[in-house]
Amino acid sequence: MKQTARRAARTLALGLALSVGAFAPAFAQGSHLRIGLGDDPDVLDPTLSRTYTARIVFASVCDKLFDIDAKLAIVPQLALGHETSADGKTVTIKLRPGVKFHDGEPMDAAAAKYSLDRHLNMKSSFRKPEIGIIDTVDVVDPLTIRLNLKTPFSPLLAQLTDRAGMMVSPKAAEAAGDKFGLKPVCAGPYKFVERVQQDRIVVEKFADYWNKDQVSIDRITYLPIVDSTVRLANLRSGGLDLMERVLATDIKTVRDNPKLRLSKAVSLGFFGLLLNVANGPKADTPLGKDARVRQAFELAIDREALNQVVFNGEFVPGNQWISPQNPYYQAAFPVPKRDLAKAKALMKEAGVTTPLVLDFMVSNTPETRAVAEVVQSMTAEAGFDLKIRVTEVATALKQGEDGNFHIYMNTWSGRSDPDGNAVIYQTCGAPQNMGHYCDKEIDAWHQEARAASAPAVRKAAYEKITRKFLAEGWIVYLYHPQYLIAHIDRLEGFVPLADGLVRVVGLKLK
Repeated sequence: MKQTARRAARTLALGLALSVGAFAPAFAQGSHLRIGLGDDPDVLDPTLSRTYTARIVFASVCDKLFDIDAKLAIVPQLALGHETSADGKTVTIKLRPGVKFHDGEPMDAAAAKYSLDRHLNMKSSFRKPEIGIIDTVDVVDPLTIRLNLKTPFSPLLAQLTDRAGMMVSPKAAEAAGDKFGLKPVCAGPYKFVERVQQDRIVVEKFADYWNKDQVSIDRITYLPIVDSTVRLANLRSGGLDLMERVLATDIKTVRDNPKLRLSKAVSLGFFGLLLNVANGPKADTPLGKDARVRQAFELAIDREALNQVVFNGEFVPGNQWISPQNPYYQAAFPVPKRDLAKAKALMKEAGVTTPLVLDFMVSNTPETRAVAEVVQSMTAEAGFDLKIRVTEVATALKQGEDGNFHIYMNTWSGRSDPDGNAVIYQTCGAPQNMGHYCDKEIDAWHQEARAASAPAVRKAAYEKITRKFLAEGWIVYLYHPQYLIAHIDRLEGFVPLADGLVRVVGLKLK
């Protein structure tokens, strides 16, 4: 039976590789880049989008006011520079001249104000929590905007290096309304051509791009292929030129192939288990209601063993929303060792009748399923009976919002400032706070960190947050992934960054 299943998987991989490869010759050889994605992105509207793979697509379509470099320094993109007032409540941004949107409209101060106001005010905007500290946006002159803040906000520029800083054409956005994501019009190096859901997203080089001399490839096709083994089969057979999220267990396969190259970068983000503590009927469990049970659950997990078993030791075990490499990491709260005796004692103290049966929602990828099975096995020894429910990524997000989970395995791709990894999950009513956790002290300490510009003051605020959230919060952080990206040797100029995005400016196909 197992051999039959393996043969079927190989046949499927080969068939998909051939079908993807068959799509390529429709375009000029050497000018078409095919990128394999680990899942199908959600809506291609920077105001409404939530998925990591959408951010990969946006990297070619929607430029931002600022970006980050390989050292995580904030650098200008559509902006030329900025000045912050002495009181920290006003940020003035100078814009790059001569920039056009894909529809030919100018990317000027009026357009920048429109885009930021859209992020702030559009119904269901996921950017509002990121930049909601902005009170008003003024047009100072045709190439200057002024952001008036409610209070000082040290992570602002870091937020503008991502979707909150993406500019959209006011003309196109007004015409499309909430359907803008079906045909986004931005100011990036590539303009949108078509999307076939679950099949492909196609973009082509924008002739009037402000930095067009650095854009060499004519067309890019993004192909969502959920199974990483199938993605790798496509890359090896020539059906793809680049794939994101190589399995750690496939590193040797990539390195042994002389026609492939592998890049690695420790993620800015994290992989964790979200526990439903207050979102609907499924929060009404000992896990949701008793912090001792949540502590027992965490103590039943051996993060280092998980890393070795699933990832060949390539990932970074972690218990915080930032990695140990981050200057804001709280060394006083190291990764806890597995302590099964203490876990069992806490379960007994909490009066839990075991086994405690829990719904465990995970996404449909080989690695996440493997992680789920290891966590299931480890926690079973402490009295937890996890029922794994494999769910497609977009569906899982919706079910997470609706509270249809006890435990939800979730990954966050990360931001360059620690605020971007924490507030969106930890504060009352935040968009990613699907467990509906709420603690006013945690909220106040986050505001304290946001208002401070001195790193030492911010780190002191994060220490208070860490102490309380790790003991009582709703997330069990497990590890920080390595972004493993493989590409053909003909592709030159790819630079891996810790945000995992595929930046296409500067890429060349020999």
